[in-house]
Amino acid sequence: MTELNQTLPLLPLTSGVVLPGMVFTMALETEEAKTAVDAAGSVGGELVLVPHIDGRYASVGVISKILETGELPGGPVAVVVSGLRRATIGTAVPGTGQALWVQVDPVGEDPETPKALELAREYRAVLENILLTRGARRMAERLRDITDASQIADLSGYSPDLSLAQKVEVLETTDLEARLRLVLGWARETLADLTLREQIKTNVEEGMEKTQREFLLRRQLEAIRKELNELDGNPDEGSVDDFRAKAESAELPEAVRTAVLREVDKLERTSEQSPEHGWIRTWLDTIFEVPWGVQSDDNLEVSAAAEILDEDHDGLNDVKERILEHLAVRKLRTDRGLVSTGPRGSGAILALVGPPGVGKTSLGESVARALGRKFVRVALGGVRDEAEIRGHRRTYVGAQPGRLVRALREAGTMNPVIVLDEVDKLGADYRGDPSSALLEVLDPAQNHTFRDHYLEVELDLSKVLFLATANVAETIPGPLLDRMEVIRLDGYTEDEKVTIARHHLLRRQLERTGLRADEVEVSDEALRTISADYTREAGVRNLEREIGRLLRKVATKLASQETTAPVVVGALDVRTWLGRPRFFFEAADRTSVPGVATGLAVTGTGGDVLYVEATVMDGTEGLTLTGQLGDVMKESAEIALSFVRSHAAELGIDPGAFTGKRFHVHVPAGAVPKDGPSAGVTMTTALVSLLTDRAVRPIVGMTGEVTLQGRVLPIGGVKQKVLAAHRAGLREVVLPVRNGSDLEDVPESVRQEMTFHLAETVHDVLGAALDGAAVGEVASPVAA
Repeated sequence: MTELNQTLPLLPLTSGVVLPGMVFTMALETEEAKTAVDAAGSVGGELVLVPHIDGRYASVGVISKILETGELPGGPVAVVVSGLRRATIGTAVPGTGQALWVQVDPVGEDPETPKALELAREYRAVLENILLTRGARRMAERLRDITDASQIADLSGYSPDLSLAQKVEVLETTDLEARLRLVLGWARETLADLTLREQIKTNVEEGMEKTQREFLLRRQLEAIRKELNELDGNPDEGSVDDFRAKAESAELPEAVRTAVLREVDKLERTSEQSPEHGWIRTWLDTIFEVPWGVQSDDNLEVSAAAEILDEDHDGLNDVKERILEHLAVRKLRTDRGLVSTGPRGSGAILALVGPPGVGKTSLGESVARALGRKFVRVALGGVRDEAEIRGHRRTYVGAQPGRLVRALREAGTMNPVIVLDEVDKLGADYRGDPSSALLEVLDPAQNHTFRDHYLEVELDLSKVLFLATANVAETIPGPLLDRMEVIRLDGYTEDEKVTIARHHLLRRQLERTGLRADEVEVSDEALRTISADYTREAGVRNLEREIGRLLRKVATKLASQETTAPVVVGALDVRTWLGRPRFFFEAADRTSVPGVATGLAVTGTGGDVLYVEATVMDGTEGLTLTGQLGDVMKESAEIALSFVRSHAAELGIDPGAFTGKRFHVHVPAGAVPKDGPSAGVTMTTALVSLLTDRAVRPIVGMTGEVTLQGRVLPIGGVKQKVLAAHRAGLREVVLPVRNGSDLEDVPESVRQEMTFHLAETVHDVLGAALDGAAVGEVASPVAA
């Protein structure tokens, strides 16, 4: 019998916990364990077992009795130990031998209260369920013989579901009811986990059985359908036989037919439960949606095509001429049996470059109508993913072919007219460069073997008529631009805008506003007023908006019966309907003081007029530039100032005017970035005007680049700049002498209204631009 406050040898346990009532065999593998067992012989074979985890001893141990000592076969000495009762661990005391002796105070057992007995019964029931779930029926039956509540709680020491820390917590919980609640909560969690696992296992087994049953039934159903289809002679849609029949009957290229039959064989070997089965079916469906061998018959009558183009579009003679050339060449080659189907079979790729609203996209529709082909528009603005052109690889989830294959599928023919809209706004990022992918598409020597990443078969695009559109050619990548024939649409004159409005815009807006042609009459003078005072643009998009706004106001008056039909709108009535004008001729007002010159530029929206202002002040010598100017325009300003300083005497300027002075050149509309090599003469003229106190003539606009020696270099975009000058009310334009031949592109009606000064040097520019210039300083005007 263990005495109170007894001194016993201590044996630490590092890998297990012993609870009262447990009997176990322990191998003595350490000197500390052997010493403790030897010391226990002097006190009747008793010792205290204490868990030692996380660098500390538990506060409670178990007084245990050594029942038997022996050697394991081929191993160390082992002892059979039986746990007797809990005991709190006191201080270490001297003892015999090398063992650690401690003072122990046995913990008395709590009486079995009704609550404790209830908790014990519930815990035993949960343990039985756990054992039965795990198939340990005999252990569950033996559990029913245990009735002591404390002994039932300490059975948790045998549980493999509890961690070492949890078992230590059970050991240190001396209150019986608290210990039963603790182990009962853990046992419930264990039972819930086992129940969930069994449920999942059952569901999986049932699902596998169901899948196997469905597979068997589907195979039987497939066999039955096959027999029925053989009797009827029609294969089931979407079946392997259906795909094989389509492959044999469709007009597929031989390489495509081989690839399709290979995929059909793979589909036949693939289970319907495999994800690959769906991928193959989708690929086959896509292949058969491509209109292999289907072509529209071209209408090669040049005169009929010319009538259609003239009916749909006024002006644009260069574009129409190029389209008719294409038709004429194709007609001759067809009539003479020279139509090729291989490389170079489709001719050039046309790129329509011009500001918004000039009819680039709608021209593609007219070309398709003239040819009798299908029309498809592919919008490329903002596209950054190369897969949009070449398609996705079939291994990707949600893979689909590229936009070109989808365009052919939408058109239903292999020779549609495809408009590649906004090719100048293509992007590039980590997903690839779409413009590089277009190189193969737009190269007549390569596009007859275009390969889409999704289809992975060669696709002949040589019969497609590609039309590309862009606002500016400078932002189109060089290799891509090299594969296209650029046709520029520089904008419309006022007369052309009035004609377009009369024949197309007005009619379309009447229909959209629900008005009849006999209910409102808009004169040509009113249309000209709207174009000049309310829309100043290269195209006609805003002109159509303003006409629509006017007609909506007329419709409102008619619907509210505030007026009666017909409503006549003349030039003087426009302000009544549309309010004050948005634009006016401001050149005279802006250039009324020295130091302001009128320049011409080309932007993404067409030609435009820029006013360059210059001023001088006391301060650090140098130059200040404002107005969102790019690097090229900043260099032009530096060159202009350097030229004026170095040629001050020739220009009639006091050389001392630059000492201690700082010049400021400003281009208004600072929110709009401006750049380009055509502002040098304008900046030079503004500085000379400032320093000579001579104003620039208000009817003169100028463009050109200047060198340090004062030579005027040629520029581009002459037609757009001249049209912008004409819209702004200017009547004289100064151009580089080497741009004289470009005036042939300017419409005859505009050339007759304007005077052109061809300048070879800055002196020629100043002679034409400044007030009070000698006649001999002005270059010979070209009244074209």
